[in-house]
Amino acid sequence: MRPDNDALMLLNRLPGVRPAHSSGRRLRRISLLFIAIALACIFLADLALYPTDPWRELGRIGWGFITPYWADSSTLFSALGQTVAFALLALIISVPLGLMLAVFYHWRPVRMLAAAVRSVHEIFWGLLFMQLYGLSATTGLLAILIPYTGVFAKVFAEMFDRQAPEPALAVSPFSSRISRYAYTLIPQSLGEMRSYCRYRFECALRSSAILGFIGLPTLGFHLETAFKQGQYSEAAALLWVFFILIASIRFWLRGWLLPVYAALALWLLPQSPPLGSSYAWQFISQDIWPRALQQGDLSAAAAWYWLEFSQVAWPALLQTLYLTQIALVLTGVIALLCYPLASQAISGRAMRWPGRLLLLIMRSTPEMMIAFILLLLLGPSGLPAVLALALHNGGLIAFLLANHSEQQPQRADDPKGINRYLYLHTPRLYPGFLAFLFYRWEVILRESAMMGILGIATLGFYIDSAFEEIRYDKAFFLIVVAAALNILIDSLSRRIRRRAGADLSAGVG
Repeated sequence: MRPDNDALMLLNRLPGVRPAHSSGRRLRRISLLFIAIALACIFLADLALYPTDPWRELGRIGWGFITPYWADSSTLFSALGQTVAFALLALIISVPLGLMLAVFYHWRPVRMLAAAVRSVHEIFWGLLFMQLYGLSATTGLLAILIPYTGVFAKVFAEMFDRQAPEPALAVSPFSSRISRYAYTLIPQSLGEMRSYCRYRFECALRSSAILGFIGLPTLGFHLETAFKQGQYSEAAALLWVFFILIASIRFWLRGWLLPVYAALALWLLPQSPPLGSSYAWQFISQDIWPRALQQGDLSAAAAWYWLEFSQVAWPALLQTLYLTQIALVLTGVIALLCYPLASQAISGRAMRWPGRLLLLIMRSTPEMMIAFILLLLLGPSGLPAVLALALHNGGLIAFLLANHSEQQPQRADDPKGINRYLYLHTPRLYPGFLAFLFYRWEVILRESAMMGILGIATLGFYIDSAFEEIRYDKAFFLIVVAAALNILIDSLSRRIRRRAGADLSAGVG
């Protein structure tokens, strides 16, 4: 053995000293572990291919996509306006609420509250509030702003934790916590917060659009109708309008115009019943609980919960997890393959804009819309859900990777093309890529559960069926199960990121 190797081995044995390549080894092991889990899940998940002939239908969809047409412009602009109105007003309300929770995020009850509200998908919140307020503005706003408040609380608190502590030393020790945040951490984080709010508005637009699948008058309602009737040119017109809306956010979303936009949004929203009503109290105090629990029969209530869990929740939970793990790994593969297409540093100027357009379409189209189209082509199984989740989230992560790839320092002797992709940029970006992929793990799980609204056998299918059967106690129990699973995955993801040393600031975030 050479002397330099002996010295390196002795150095690595010293307390607190790790080999230089230990972080890369951990990342590789974690990556291989998740790939192995996803491969095992392929044999357990419902990914059957049904005997269909998708090519004719795919041709019709493709032709409709390049020949968009919408006859009634007033209906189109009304749906577009309501989509923006729901998203904008929900964000205006949820940002200050999330900021307030972030200031007190060190309290365990606040963290638990934020985790609980963000772990329930907007569709499920919409189904709950629809029982109280019908297809109204109240339902749409609450369905978006409640989970987004939890998201903002978590993200803002993480931003505050990353700030330098020195400015806080200049504040009087007798100042209140709110004053210390207002004069130190919030000003330090303001640029990052503004950027995240702009990104979250894009997410809110997608959430607002898919609420149309449960009947609210947004773009998703008309899109579902057009696809079901085979009117693909009309569906394409809706999609292209949505893509243009997302792509143009940076041009028309200005802070000084927010009061004007808010006033217009209030005018565009449909009328709503008042928040308080006698039925609302009945729904909360009686309808969502099993009769045995209301009567005080705890043993019968426990037996009811166990029966629902073992016969309904557990099988659906497993299918949700299987699809999530496959979609997570496939998301990573798509992101790594697609990001060089949109990076000028790797593919050049000529390929950059087509690559950017591809990623815009992938990340702007809500997963539910992609899955709806794929269900028409591939039949009712978990495969459309996996592909939809992977395409959307892969496009989002690839977009972030492409941006950071173009920000990498360049030297005259750097390799070009495929060698730059394989040996320079991807190794540099991989820790941040893996961190953001695990950060999206929680989101992919929520979306997997929501895919049940389309008939896929995940938790959302049984939740939707329970609402249709007016079994609110069963629906609420299944929503709680979905939320608990989401909180568990979120906690596990955070621990894996810390153990691997992968941070969102390490290249993506």
